[in-house]
Amino acid sequence: MNEFLNQLAFGWYPYFAVTVLVVGSILRFDKDQYSWRSQSSQFLRRKQLSLGSNLFHMGVIVLFVGHLVGLLTPINVVDGLGIGHGFKQLAALVVGGIAGIAALVGATLLLHRRLTDPRIRQSSSFGDIAVLVLIWVQLVMGVGTTYWTMQHLDGTEMVRFMGWASGIVRFDPGAPALLADVAIIYKLHIVLGLTLFVITPFTRLVHIWSAPIWFLLRPGYQIVRSLSPVKRPHYSLTKGPAGAPAPSFGGSAVTRAHSESGGT
Repeated sequence: MNEFLNQLAFGWYPYFAVTVLVVGSILRFDKDQYSWRSQSSQFLRRKQLSLGSNLFHMGVIVLFVGHLVGLLTPINVVDGLGIGHGFKQLAALVVGGIAGIAALVGATLLLHRRLTDPRIRQSSSFGDIAVLVLIWVQLVMGVGTTYWTMQHLDGTEMVRFMGWASGIVRFDPGAPALLADVAIIYKLHIVLGLTLFVITPFTRLVHIWSAPIWFLLRPGYQIVRSLSPVKRPHYSLTKGPAGAPAPSFGGSAVTRAHSESGGT
């Protein structure tokens, strides 16, 4: 039974989660683009939102990139660069720990704001709160893995996770066996992370695909202001621009009457 559950959680579930994430996001974008947003409540309690959101997003971005690069970089590439497993594990522990605490503090502020302010609570859906709670739990477990990581500073556990991730990418059926004996908190952390992938197309998390990363790569431009006064055309209420014939808002009859009365 344990072998089956291990195969289900770490052999089949990753493919299911990634498939739902990609296909579901494409279908949602195609069907309902106007719901593709973060549904911000920034007009309410902006100071707490600003602090919590900045801490949360900066921490999560570092964690996501760190997990992505750390897990998917082949072990032989790491060895070829001369990076020791122990050093890599220690660097991941320090950087990930700082980013994890920052993201956790930010998520706590955001969750407190959403649950305690009556106006924000009223405008929040069940999905908004549920997503934030799941992310908060995920961050707590991520920071909690520090205790077990400290017991394997030689990098042995890290190599296991790298081998598992590499095996999933290569469709290796033996990859789940690498995680059979790891601590339960690691297993829960991975399963919950994959579950966040599954619910992304159906919640506000879908806005991660719209992260403005291209803003950093856009070409620069310069705004130039003229020091000389700008010459503007002179307009008359009856004649329009200077030197132009009088406007004819009432058609030919108004123009003829204006001419017969001696108007210019």
